[in-house]
Amino acid sequence: MPSETLWEIAKAEVERRGSNGSEGDGVETGEKSVFFIGSKNGGKTTIILRCLDRDEPPKPTLALEYTYGRRAKGHNIPKDIAHFWELGGGTSLLDLISIPITSDTLRTFSIVLVLDLSKPNDLWPTMENLLHATKLHVDKVIMKLGKKNAKAVSEMRQKIWSNMQKDHPDRELIDPFPIPLVIIGSKYDIFQDFDSEKRKVICKTLRFVAHYYGASLMFTSKSEALLLKIRGVINQLAFGIDKSKSTCVDQNKPLFVTAGLDSLSQIGSPPVPDNDIGKLHAHSPMELWKKVYEKLFPPKSINTLKDVKDPARDPQYAESEVDEMRIQKDQELEQYKRSSSKSWKQMELDS
Repeated sequence: MPSETLWEIAKAEVERRGSNGSEGDGVETGEKSVFFIGSKNGGKTTIILRCLDRDEPPKPTLALEYTYGRRAKGHNIPKDIAHFWELGGGTSLLDLISIPITSDTLRTFSIVLVLDLSKPNDLWPTMENLLHATKLHVDKVIMKLGKKNAKAVSEMRQKIWSNMQKDHPDRELIDPFPIPLVIIGSKYDIFQDFDSEKRKVICKTLRFVAHYYGASLMFTSKSEALLLKIRGVINQLAFGIDKSKSTCVDQNKPLFVTAGLDSLSQIGSPPVPDNDIGKLHAHSPMELWKKVYEKLFPPKSINTLKDVKDPARDPQYAESEVDEMRIQKDQELEQYKRSSSKSWKQMELDS
């Protein structure tokens, strides 16, 4: 199906939801949305195609793509509809996160974060940037929704906390993501050949992050058995199918931990020698795990890791004459900003 047609479908769907939301509470029975974000070339499209039973080669996701799936509930009963969104470019297109997540879709929205296990040095910054940007926008949408429908926001919070038993010892120590979150570690077939100590650090770190955010965690690869497990989890998000209660926390096997079934005592402390813990200055458990992780897997330098958001500053499009003119105009703009700021301050003093 041409991408242009898909965008038209997505646009019409958002508009239709908006019109319905103005009359009711904005919830469409039988419709859910799943948003795939994560590592560039991490396998997001492959997972979506597998979930939709589409036997076609995955194509690179250029920016933000949309597709949908239907599932029959029974004879003469309307089919459930699942809306699948996918953010391409890794962390380079964070601004597009706001498009599918709106106050009309939020109550039936889920996030799937796909992380490339074969690139451990990129894993933490990719995860951190995407989750931070997504949570920032979701929190804004929740505030907006709360002004119109406080009951809906309260129900959302109760639903998130329902994944964890009331007597769970970690209830006071975690901070669940505001909407359902699943973390998938992809390319397990490459990861399984890593040194055991590296696998241990990655597994324990991801278990901590998933548990802290009240998320499910699982590893996958091109293996049909693992893809079927992932498909079951995505179907639960998309169509409300019953959750799997199975758990595997063995670092020598693909992890599979359903939200609420792990614990800090089982995960253990960050994998670092006791005499080194005191040397790591951290203001929170999350920051401590980050420092331990990045000690073994230092992120790439800022210059290589930073994604170019402005094509005008992309080195591959460099043109000396145009760039010189651009620098001149930027300098003129900065000078204008400074002079404008001085003028405003003088006006305030005069008044």
